[in-house]
Amino acid sequence: MTPQLQQAIRLLQLSTLELRTEIQQALDSNLMLEPAEGAEDDLDLSEETDNPEVDAATTQTDESVREAAEREVSETDSTAPDDIPGDLPVDSDWGDIYDGSTSYSAPDSEEQREAWEARTHTGISLQDHLREQAQLSRLSGRDMAIAEAVIDAVREDGYLCISIEDILAALPEEWEVGLDEVEAVRHLIQRFDPLGVASVNPQEALSLQLDTLPEDTPWLTEAKTLVRDHLELLGARQLAQLTRRMKLNQEELQQVLALIRTLDPRPGSQVSSAAAEYVTPDVYVRRTKEGWLVELNPDSTPRIRVNSYYASLVRRADSSQQNTTLRQHLQEARWLIKSLRSRNDTLLKVANCIVRHQQDFLEHGEEAMKPLVLREVAEEVEMHESTISRITTQKYMYTPRGTFEFKYFFSSHVHTVDGQEASATAIRARIKRLIGDEDSRKPLSDSKLAEILQKEGINVARRTVAKYRESMSIASSNERKRIA
Repeated sequence: MTPQLQQAIRLLQLSTLELRTEIQQALDSNLMLEPAEGAEDDLDLSEETDNPEVDAATTQTDESVREAAEREVSETDSTAPDDIPGDLPVDSDWGDIYDGSTSYSAPDSEEQREAWEARTHTGISLQDHLREQAQLSRLSGRDMAIAEAVIDAVREDGYLCISIEDILAALPEEWEVGLDEVEAVRHLIQRFDPLGVASVNPQEALSLQLDTLPEDTPWLTEAKTLVRDHLELLGARQLAQLTRRMKLNQEELQQVLALIRTLDPRPGSQVSSAAAEYVTPDVYVRRTKEGWLVELNPDSTPRIRVNSYYASLVRRADSSQQNTTLRQHLQEARWLIKSLRSRNDTLLKVANCIVRHQQDFLEHGEEAMKPLVLREVAEEVEMHESTISRITTQKYMYTPRGTFEFKYFFSSHVHTVDGQEASATAIRARIKRLIGDEDSRKPLSDSKLAEILQKEGINVARRTVAKYRESMSIASSNERKRIA
């Protein structure tokens, strides 16, 4: 496989963020490339040179590349033509675009959105956040060194990753630090922001958070007792035993649990040094009078072109090293641009195919999703399955129902009573809806869910229902049981 073919295939599977990095590296290393800012055409191939060999090498048909990519040729073909496919699809890019489908997006102003992001992303690590507070606490040099050792042992979730004894052992022996000194400093750090960090377990962190609440907080005493003595029962959802051991009725226990839910069992998660990453769609899907329209995201499509001045410097029949370098850069630039254009074309072609198959989903929701596999799309667009797999990985589609990865629209099928097929995605959506509408005092078992689906014409076994339920992180009927 020639380097050009490898490049064309590799670009197919890059996400838009990775593609942007790839293009920036090309702009930095290839003098023939330049950003096409303000140009109407995203990828400008209009420049010509007076070198017929270069022009011929960059204008040949892309059939050899398409066939090689789809057959996934693994061995080097010495006779493979050194040309680039004219149509190797391109993709879109990343940007922060939301339509108000979540409570933190469109309805808020830009200032409100920035304030929210600032609150959830501090830009510093949890350890740095704690060190700043320790430095403001006017600790002695000895206690500050102990605090550093404790803080270094705090995980991202806020808990210690080693024991107190191990922290003590890490301190210099000549200091003769006692365990009580380490504990005293740790207790001080536990009251830093966020409250409860440097705890050894959730029981300690939650108890500390409860201790800071006003004494007149309703059900505070019962909550402290539950966390101190019965936290394991709560974790196992043994609510019936909790009512007996705490001598509370069901309604009272619910009030206690409501108070405990206001606490944070992972205090360290309140401070994150990682910025939130937002998915920007590669294509937009919207309804028009003529039907559903699929468009590439114009803000994410790379805009590059060949620099016409440098291209004009390539001289015919000149074999000097400088001219050879210019000619090589020009050919590589045109190969990249054609590969990007072909990538865009493939992305748009596959997106249109998916939309044609899943119009019912766009109009009615998940329960109307049709079964679809890569092979069907590959046959329709006349490409290899491996090509479809690459172009649907880490590519996103914006629809009126939300932003989804292309892979989301592919699912296996289950046969119905009348011989038709139902999408696994649609079945999962139906199961989720049935569970959402169930009586919390009498949740539906997997067997009952299978029975309901069979009455609706979907042949699905109990174990299949259980598998779909677990894939959606929905607890079993016993665990879902609520106290009336």
